[in-house]
Amino acid sequence: MAYVPAPEILERYASVLVEFALGGGEGIKAGDVVRVSAPESAKPLYLELCRAVWRAQGNVIGGYHPDEEQRGGGSKDFFELASDAQLAHFPARYMRGLIDEMDHQVSVITDADPHALEQVDPARIMRRGEALRTMMDWRGEKENEGRFSWTLGLYGTEAMAAEAEISLEQYWQQIIHACFLDEEDPIARWREVGRRLEQTRERLDALEIERVHVQGEDVDLWVTLGESRRWLGGRGRNIPSFELFTSPDWHGTEGWIRFNQPLYRYGNLVKGISLSFADGRVTKASAEQNEAVLKEMIATDGADRVGEFSLTDKRFSRITRFMAQTLYDENVGGPFGNTHIALGRAYQDAYTGDPAGVAPEEWQRLGFNDSSVHTDIVSTTDRVVTAQLRGGEERVIYRDGEFQLD
Repeated sequence: MAYVPAPEILERYASVLVEFALGGGEGIKAGDVVRVSAPESAKPLYLELCRAVWRAQGNVIGGYHPDEEQRGGGSKDFFELASDAQLAHFPARYMRGLIDEMDHQVSVITDADPHALEQVDPARIMRRGEALRTMMDWRGEKENEGRFSWTLGLYGTEAMAAEAEISLEQYWQQIIHACFLDEEDPIARWREVGRRLEQTRERLDALEIERVHVQGEDVDLWVTLGESRRWLGGRGRNIPSFELFTSPDWHGTEGWIRFNQPLYRYGNLVKGISLSFADGRVTKASAEQNEAVLKEMIATDGADRVGEFSLTDKRFSRITRFMAQTLYDENVGGPFGNTHIALGRAYQDAYTGDPAGVAPEEWQRLGFNDSSVHTDIVSTTDRVVTAQLRGGEERVIYRDGEFQLD
């Protein structure tokens, strides 16, 4: 019989996601509407999340759906059968109503088959993502107005554990430990982590960094932070989350970078990714495995530009190994922490002012990238990050997997 976490673990997990992660670390309020989205493999956690919302006097919009599997039953069938018109179809009235109705969304990531979409033409997957872009824009507008929050959690399966080359019970022990579910009051621990991250974030903001230079055996990359930027982290967006990140001015990305961690995206495994940038855009992209998926993604509007730059201090992270899932791999600790960038959509809340009042042309001028894609690509190799400050001074801010801010 497959391993299933104890009921009290799942109850704590749901409580962390609903009573802490949503609402920017404050949880939901009585009367709030929460969309709970999960595939069938995560049914035990889906049910606990619904219970947690109801206990908090909230209301649930269910989003329970089939698993993705190579034999069909999920979106694989859609991608194989859909016409061009069906790929482009956007149910505007339904989506508008859904966005208007919900105050929060909690989504559970799980994979019954991490390779479910390997035989699907990646161009079709990208075209569907473009068709749904308006929904993302509406959701972003509501979030900028302070009327919407979201979070992500992970539910382990046999197939996911096999990809990470550990047992399902070992996989779940990483989840349990990383999310403080082995403690009686995990929410209190998350608030403590949030305070530590906030202290580090404030120190980064106080430096007034103009751009950073990331150097190592597999990287020589300049990233311009841009004007009116702040660092983000520790707000419950993802559980777990130990990273500190910002959305830079995409125009100022120059150099090259390789990634030692594989990417699981669009039902495919992409390995050995290497990117080169000039004038802010990807000029060369390669991968040792599934390069076609990488290149099709980058060909999507806005996906050839950086939307996020992130660093994880190994002293914060409780994730100790590769998990074959970006939510965890972008937060891994290990000997050197991790460095990652995301291609595609930027986080507009990295803007220091009120994002609700910014016009589209101003977002463009500031270099906040826009795309239907947001794909994090991770490396855990040794990197040194040197900040060039607005006054011209240079200062190492990250070395040996730790921030150097004291």
